Amino acid sequence: MFARLSSYTQIVTNVVKSVEVVGAAIMIVGGLASFVVFGFAAWNPGTRGGSYEALRRNLGRSILLGLEVLILADIVRTIIVAPTLESVAVLGAIVLVRVILSFSLEVEIDGVWPWARWRRNSAASGAPNE
Repeated sequence: MFARLSSYTQIVTNVVKSVEVVGAAIMIVGGLASFVVFGFAAWNPGTRGGSYEALRRNLGRSILLGLEVLILADIVRTIIVAPTLESVAVLGAIVLVRVILSFSLEVEIDGVWPWARWRRNSAASGAPNE
């Protein structure tokens, strides 16, 4: 029975490690792709003006997506591999830090606070503010 439990834990641990690799790969590949797109946009005189803002937006999106996948790996590890009170507290701290980081990146990408996004969308569509 212990051999079976050990193999189950090892399988889940390997799955979690694979998910972490995917999260890191998303950030690395997304970051590299963002710089490639930036290079082409900066080279073209017609798109040069907005290329830096597009680079920041694309980099931020890559980081956000990678962080979400890494949070998934942390949750699975805590719930399935080591469900102790200490590991849940550590998970809570990790998720809190990553949520704050995700929140600040989202504000950086969009340029507005999430609760003020409707104002920007209303202004862009020409609808009157209520």
